[in-house]
Amino acid sequence: MELKSIPGPDKEGPIKWHPIVRVGRVVPFGYAQDPNDPDILLPVEKELELLEQAKVHLKKYSLRNVAEWLSTESGRYISHVGLDKRVKLERKRRREAGINRDLIERLKKALAKAEKLEKERVGGIATFFPVDCAGSTDPSPRSDGEVAGSSGVSTESGASN
Repeated sequence: MELKSIPGPDKEGPIKWHPIVRVGRVVPFGYAQDPNDPDILLPVEKELELLEQAKVHLKKYSLRNVAEWLSTESGRYISHVGLDKRVKLERKRRREAGINRDLIERLKKALAKAEKLEKERVGGIATFFPVDCAGSTDPSPRSDGEVAGSSGVSTESGASN
């Protein structure tokens, strides 16, 4: 079984924006509807770059001020509540992606250890037949429903009744 890795965020170079699938009624800030397919949203680079700048401005200014600046600069309205939702959602997704990457690494290590233990193991439950009281190791049932080698008599302390 092979576990796929989740790639980490790109640290170098310009950000590459990708089209996304439309899942709701409202087109999110930074995207525009594809004229050929109403279910695809195309990135609007100017808006998305301004949104990235807005995230930096949120460290110094209020949500209302940054939302107003973003609306003025981009020419597309976004409320302070909409900006807050967008920023919180992106933070949540980034945090979950990091957790998933860590989990995949831990699972890969556990899988490797489990495979190593399985290769080292000579026998398992399927190949282990305990010796019964009569000394037989044959697990096949007899015609009366009992297991071969078993006399049907209970033995306690090694004594027969």
